[in-house]
Amino acid sequence: MSKRIAGPEIERLIQLLAKVPGLGPRSARRAALHLIKKKEQLLGPLTEAMGEALEKVRVCSTCGNVDTSDPCTICNDPRRDPSTLIVVEDVSDLWALERASAMNVRYHVLGGTLSPLDGIGPDQLNIRSLVDRVAAGGVKEVILAVNATVEGQTTAHYLTDQLSGLDVKVTRLAHGVPVGGELDYLDEGTLTAALKSRTAF
Repeated sequence: MSKRIAGPEIERLIQLLAKVPGLGPRSARRAALHLIKKKEQLLGPLTEAMGEALEKVRVCSTCGNVDTSDPCTICNDPRRDPSTLIVVEDVSDLWALERASAMNVRYHVLGGTLSPLDGIGPDQLNIRSLVDRVAAGGVKEVILAVNATVEGQTTAHYLTDQLSGLDVKVTRLAHGVPVGGELDYLDEGTLTAALKSRTAF
């Protein structure tokens, strides 16, 4: 049994921080100590920001993004092309694509991937709402921006089947050699995908 090193309030802070992805018990202790040392500059404002987030942040009923408004800022933006939908697994993927500023379109967040072993089927994901959005008309292309994992590819195939009866073009992100990548350092799966997805030069 490990010794208690601080009062119950600090222990609870450490335990909660340890549940944040990317923070283990040791990192959580360091983060908690840093927050406590900078109580006025960090801990107070962080507590306030988290309280506001708890009160105001909601999930967009249209696309599944998180925002303080529903529909979200992206869905409400009239400058975005409503004829193209990028389908992502999670909100973090949506944010990554937005940081890249590659396309000014709308999104649909699935909330994960199909994984029968983990009990995640179509009913646990936002698949029905995606099909309904496309069936409502106005969407000409659906870009499947799912991860190149077994679960991601399984989900992409399932979505393609679900959208096959609708008048929509279904595409996916290219897989292969990353910008700045050297062939000698790439795995066989990436090289195979790159060769299959080759384009005219």
